[in-house]
Amino acid sequence: MAVTEPAPAAPTIAHEGILRRQSLREPAARTYARSLPIVPVRARGLTIEGADGRRYLDCLSGAGTLALGHNHPVVLEAIRKVLDSGAPLQALDLATPVKDAFLTELFATLPRQFASNARVRFCGPAGTDAVEAAFKLVRAATGRSGLLAFTGAYHGMTAGALAASGGAQDVRVTRLPYPYSYRCPFGIGGERGAELSARWTESLLDDSRGGLPTPAGMILEPVQGEGGIIPAPDAWLRRMREITEARSIPLIADEVQTGVGRTGTFWAVEHSGITPDVMVLSQAIGGSLPLAVIVYHSDLDCWPPGERAGTFRGNQLAMAAGAATLAYVRENKLADRAATLGARLLGQLQGLAVHHPCIGDVRGRGLMIGVELVATDAGDPAPPDPALAAAVQRECLSRGLIVELGGRRSAVVRLLPPLTLTDEQAVAVLDRFADALAAAERAALRRTETGPSY
Repeated sequence: MAVTEPAPAAPTIAHEGILRRQSLREPAARTYARSLPIVPVRARGLTIEGADGRRYLDCLSGAGTLALGHNHPVVLEAIRKVLDSGAPLQALDLATPVKDAFLTELFATLPRQFASNARVRFCGPAGTDAVEAAFKLVRAATGRSGLLAFTGAYHGMTAGALAASGGAQDVRVTRLPYPYSYRCPFGIGGERGAELSARWTESLLDDSRGGLPTPAGMILEPVQGEGGIIPAPDAWLRRMREITEARSIPLIADEVQTGVGRTGTFWAVEHSGITPDVMVLSQAIGGSLPLAVIVYHSDLDCWPPGERAGTFRGNQLAMAAGAATLAYVRENKLADRAATLGARLLGQLQGLAVHHPCIGDVRGRGLMIGVELVATDAGDPAPPDPALAAAVQRECLSRGLIVELGGRRSAVVRLLPPLTLTDEQAVAVLDRFADALAAAERAALRRTETGPSY
């Protein structure tokens, strides 16, 4: 009598069907779905439940969007309150009680010196829209067109934001070396490498025969996120502020991924104590819903009526969710919690690196952590190993841990857990990552020993 395999469970069939239909209907350009073939159906805090019935610890957090994790009670309550009130859900740029409450909470979190002379501009709903608005603002305010940006940067996918991101080319954007101690562009690293980066910038701006006219602004990330979780040294950030201020060049701080407590202060610029001219904010400020603003010094407020207009600037649900998130992070001192827990995780990962030569570098700030994986057979520093990083990501997913890759050649495993991460959850994340790393290493070693198959 023949024995037949049992039929797959209904959840697995649904899961596979949804993924198959996605691959047929959506373009090859889809990103997260290609490396994370899961179908979320429920989520709470750190945990996602997939359509296949599996549970995952989510250390991607919507690319940093979910400061409080999935479906936090204060966020859901804020959304329900607006829905139950009968308030308009979309109000263009009209004044509303919900918008007023959001702005009041936002100003309460901004660095005091910055907030005292600040204006806020609501943009389209994405961070890249805010970046575009910041560029248009400084160009209008200065009458200049050029921009200074940095290698490894990522500022969005619209034309202007993409032009300022690493790897893009635009004649109006001058690329400067970003301090990257592990792979220092000057081959030195540390404080000396950062100092040379600052000197390079000064020399370029002050060389009357260098061919670089005074730019409209400089944009930088206090911690490069997509670029591989590379924190800018505080002293270097202060030098950038001095250099731009002395030459009347507006400084734009892109806090889209670093803001709302993620790095251990409410805004990442607070580590260095600098006051930028413009801050670009999105992701976590909407409490999981689309919202983006630029906050800038009132001296730059030269918009004529209707400039940078857009329909989706009045998302009341996002403003309510954002106000609730900002208040919860502030009142519960979650930035301090991120600093403490992040330092502990960083230390534990650095301890893991002692036993795993494939970990070239561990770095980060707060709960924004990167583990750079490298080939162990050559170089100092060793070349990045994107194949191993992809294998680690797959092994993590098979163990119920969601992580993302970034950095040069996508060889950096990025950890962006919610700020509500508990000590017990942190232990589980680290255990699953360590187990996945060891499994990926063993598989790579087996392939090396057996050689290529023909």
